[in-house]
Amino acid sequence: MSSMKIKKGDMVKVIAGKDKNKEGKVIAVNHKDNTLLVEGINMVTKHAKPSMANQQGGILHQENKIDASNVMLLHNGTATRVGFKMDGDKKVRYAKKTGEVID
Repeated sequence: MSSMKIKKGDMVKVIAGKDKNKEGKVIAVNHKDNTLLVEGINMVTKHAKPSMANQQGGILHQENKIDASNVMLLHNGTATRVGFKMDGDKKVRYAKKTGEVID
């Protein structure tokens, strides 16, 4: 199984689906399902019953997962594909558009 090219905290741009061309920050990454939670993207309404944690209950608006193939990493404001290369003895991500090391 290949490693995920997008990490928590990265800025991404949606390239497919109802939120196409929107940008957001990655909140969570699920390696098993190859999905992401992105801030403000793929919003859904959830009806919650009152509970101890949520006394009021009611209708909640929250992010739903989005497939990793539907987003591209933003590096310096431009969407780019991500590759891996060895930097000395360390494996690093780099932007394929510019060749710059991301982290």
